[in-house]
Amino acid sequence: MRNIRLIQLALLALLVIVWHVLTKPGLIPPFMFENDQQAAFFFGEPVKVAGRIWSWFVTGADIYQHLWVTLVETVLAFAIGTGFGLALGLWLGLSPVAAAVLDPYIKAANSMPRVILAPIFAVWFGLGIASKVALGITLVFFIVFFNVYQGVKEVSPVVLANARMLGATRRQLLRHVYLPSATSWVFSSLHTSVGLAFVGAVVGEYLGSSRGVGYLILQAEGAFDIDTVMAGIVVLTVFALVLDGAVSVIEQRLMKWQPRAAEAEKL
Repeated sequence: MRNIRLIQLALLALLVIVWHVLTKPGLIPPFMFENDQQAAFFFGEPVKVAGRIWSWFVTGADIYQHLWVTLVETVLAFAIGTGFGLALGLWLGLSPVAAAVLDPYIKAANSMPRVILAPIFAVWFGLGIASKVALGITLVFFIVFFNVYQGVKEVSPVVLANARMLGATRRQLLRHVYLPSATSWVFSSLHTSVGLAFVGAVVGEYLGSSRGVGYLILQAEGAFDIDTVMAGIVVLTVFALVLDGAVSVIEQRLMKWQPRAAEAEKL
């Protein structure tokens, strides 16, 4: 495991070095641009990006209020979208008639490009946190819903028959059979949902906001400040990885009963 981490860090360092070489004027002859200044204009310079991040967090310390808003929007969208997706997925997975009735409506809603709902949510809920959370929920919900629904449908008939033969009630079946079956599907969807929750928050901030990391990126884009844009992307990426890591920790604690989890720990 330690060797893997070292390889990952080495790869990250290599990417930063390549980025620096390609965007530093005078280090290499231009091959894609008319002059060696254009690469830095389009892609930023890692030293300046790092300087902007340092200013945000240490020198100026002016990003915390923006980052807090974006993280609140993301966490709320992630939690509410996951809750609704889990509840509806379990209900329809256990109710074939309701699933058959609602099937075309769910497919129609899922096929809708949900980013176009952002202006509508801004009209409905205003330009505050609520509109960003609503957009994030629509992105998270369907990922979790379809995974939970499929997880319930994949329950082994043999396990169900044995549990019923032993006298298990509907509540006991839900707790000891259906939920464990759906749990692995849920966590596989949560890793994707973290990123989508960030997308919902940032896109909402783009369309109308006075706070948030997305707002900072939008202001920098308007001023053609690519270094600040890249710094915002780096900050969002790091915090998305932190949230994904938190999901992984919870997954490891809840999924210890799975054989492959136990084998992975031995390795």
